[in-house]
Amino acid sequence: MKILVIEDDHEAASFLKKAFSEAGHIADVAPDGETGFALADGGSYDVFVIDRMLPRRDGLSIIAELRSKGNATPALILSALGEVDDRVTGLRAGGDDYLTKPYAFSELLARVEVLKRRGGAKDVETVYRVGDLELDRLSHTVRRDGQEIVLQPREFRLLEYLMRHAGQVVTRTMLLENVWDYHFDPQTNVIDVHISRLRGKIEKGFDKPVLHTVRGAGYMLRAD
Repeated sequence: MKILVIEDDHEAASFLKKAFSEAGHIADVAPDGETGFALADGGSYDVFVIDRMLPRRDGLSIIAELRSKGNATPALILSALGEVDDRVTGLRAGGDDYLTKPYAFSELLARVEVLKRRGGAKDVETVYRVGDLELDRLSHTVRRDGQEIVLQPREFRLLEYLMRHAGQVVTRTMLLENVWDYHFDPQTNVIDVHISRLRGKIEKGFDKPVLHTVRGAGYMLRAD
């Protein structure tokens, strides 16, 4: 997915560019409204992430003019203004979603992905399968090649998240935010410990590995 981030806060923009890259996407960054509008109007993007308050041109006017020119690329508005009237104004200007600062990147990523696939919605999955590994969310059971595997609650949650993103690199930041509900790095080896335990349970006694470490990036669950 190719994303345009229009954000004048240099630190926030750098973080978003890096985080989107870790999640497997490409992000271009514009530091002000005029630059952002020029890139949005002349480029080909899947989603716009636009700060509402920008130098040289505000985010809502960017979206409004893009819509008037027939540009229907989904746009998510970021803003410190979170009152109902503020959100309504943003949506009426042509925004497709509105996220109030401060936010968790995992939520921003999820919203951006929803905007990208809008129009092709699917029923919520209750059973995930990767090769001969199966996880049933309703019965809270895990089986591999028909053999039941007993997991602790955190291990189950970790595996569920990995299976939902099978074939994709899952970063440490994504795991901390979505499995441990941390929005900061606790500077511990908690992820490594749980990955090691989970790997032992779902791979011991089976021929092929399914949980892979992607050096310098994170982890990936896939059936080779």
